[in-house]
Amino acid sequence: MPTTPSQDAAPVPGERKPTVLIAGTGFAGEGHTDAFRGAGAEVVGMVGRTPHVVAEVAERLSIPYSGTDWQAALDACRPDIVSIATPGGAHYLPIKQALEAGCHVFVDKPMTESGETAVELYELARAKGVKTAYAASFRYTPSILHAKQLVAAGAIGEPTEVECISHFNLERNIPFGWSHRKEDGGGRLNNNFTHTLSIVSSVIGDRLLSIIGEVRDDLGRAPIVEGVHNFMTRRNFIPEDLDDPALEWGESNVEWSYTVMAQIESPLAAKPVSVLFKHGGLVPRFNEDHIVFYGSKGAIYIKGHYGSGQLYLYGESKEWEALTVPAEIAASIADVEGETEKCWHYLAEKFVIDIKGKAVEAYPTFREGSQYQQLIDLIRKNDNWTDIAGLVQATD
Repeated sequence: MPTTPSQDAAPVPGERKPTVLIAGTGFAGEGHTDAFRGAGAEVVGMVGRTPHVVAEVAERLSIPYSGTDWQAALDACRPDIVSIATPGGAHYLPIKQALEAGCHVFVDKPMTESGETAVELYELARAKGVKTAYAASFRYTPSILHAKQLVAAGAIGEPTEVECISHFNLERNIPFGWSHRKEDGGGRLNNNFTHTLSIVSSVIGDRLLSIIGEVRDDLGRAPIVEGVHNFMTRRNFIPEDLDDPALEWGESNVEWSYTVMAQIESPLAAKPVSVLFKHGGLVPRFNEDHIVFYGSKGAIYIKGHYGSGQLYLYGESKEWEALTVPAEIAASIADVEGETEKCWHYLAEKFVIDIKGKAVEAYPTFREGSQYQQLIDLIRKNDNWTDIAGLVQATD
């Protein structure tokens, strides 16, 4: 459902709307289109891989230009902003071309497929003097915004540790695609850790001091199926007969589970804050996924893997108390369906306000995007283990 832009984002009479070119025709492409329209921008074009798909989506969304050639679209539309809504492995070249054209860039996570290419684009954006936004955007759920407010006000004292726990129980036989391939931006670090790290950084501080991690590919392979276009409907394409000898299989080369520990310097604490990120992509949950912020005087518990559920405060009463989201935070959230879409709207609005030269709160940019990709490269090396085979072992 389209939304009305906020008063800050809405153009004043006679002010030209920023123009936007969208890369991607799936769930994210449609979501970014609605988000930028909600922010008061004009979506002038859309680019996709398949001619009939991009033509159909653009017509349905009333986007005047559609095509399959990104450079041709940049030349024809001359947009102020480009919005990259494709899988991470397809981000590098379109972003580089957009930056060379002097466009501001809004990109979904992951920024690229590697730390090296992400850093290159970050440095190019700085050299070009353009604005960038990195949509690891679940930091903008109402409960996370509320937690940030509470922690800043001292509700839990000095932050001491954080835990982010999630178990997705994903279908093992989801058709083989970008999510199974490291080079295409797949993996749970790219598509889960990016959000939780952004959430934690937004609440306690973004200066990471050290990190250690372990990853595991516990999937192995997935069936190859034609016709999957929208990421959100891929479960509908799981083959009925997985024992069909004619069925082809693709090999996964990326993690489906991870455990990461980090130390983060916080302006709210004298000592580094310890953080645990634990995610199992293929395993079932027994209790709810959650995010918890612990402090010297209390704690904040939020239901949901991205902290989008009920927030509870453990404070002076020594009891867990369910708190209501403050009215000013609730009013700042777009009236649209879906947590992902609400967060895109929030970030797109801040981005457009910034591009117009107006004061705006800090938001994640290519700085965070390139940092996160470098961290993911380090974690994926999986070389943090200490061999203890030579130590004295317990025996009967």
